[in-house]
Amino acid sequence: MGREARRTLTEPGELRALAHPVRYELLIYLMSHSPATASQCARAVGDTPSNCSYHLRTLAKAGLVAPEASADGRERPWRALVTGFSVPPDAEPDSSQGRQANLIAALAVQRDQRLVREHLARRERLPEPWQAADQYGVYTLRLTPAELRELGDRIDALIRPYIAATRADRPEAAALVHFGFHGFPHTDAEGTLHEGGSGSAAPP
Repeated sequence: MGREARRTLTEPGELRALAHPVRYELLIYLMSHSPATASQCARAVGDTPSNCSYHLRTLAKAGLVAPEASADGRERPWRALVTGFSVPPDAEPDSSQGRQANLIAALAVQRDQRLVREHLARRERLPEPWQAADQYGVYTLRLTPAELRELGDRIDALIRPYIAATRADRPEAAALVHFGFHGFPHTDAEGTLHEGGSGSAAPP
């Protein structure tokens, strides 16, 4: 595995390129499956090879993926140039950067929700050890903004050694795992913070 190459996307071209559902899925796929051809990418994201080739070229212009030399010269593989990415958290919402960042964040949430639904629909077909190991928890915490930021940093530090694109050791029983978390304040329709409530909830 290669070295970590995590990037905060701030350039307009990067944000525009990634604020598209197919291109977002392609980059996520290539971050853990590089190198892969357009045909392999198409099967993974449910699109056509020709359309994926177009979107891969767009990602390449933004510096997020790059072609590799083909072993047989027929169909060239592609690889991701990043192992992870984030978008500016403090961009002005009405700016072009802010709108694109919000679109990318929305794509991430939609993908997460889709994968959770698909997992739950197929969970009983998994080997028992994976059924016993899967995780889904929801908690209501009482935190300051600084504590929420610190908690996110600590969770990220725990996860970092297991990132698929950079993990050096791969145990025999390892498989790709979707692991996500989010944290944000409870507000009402006017954006007023809720200061009451405590506890946690998680499905059995």
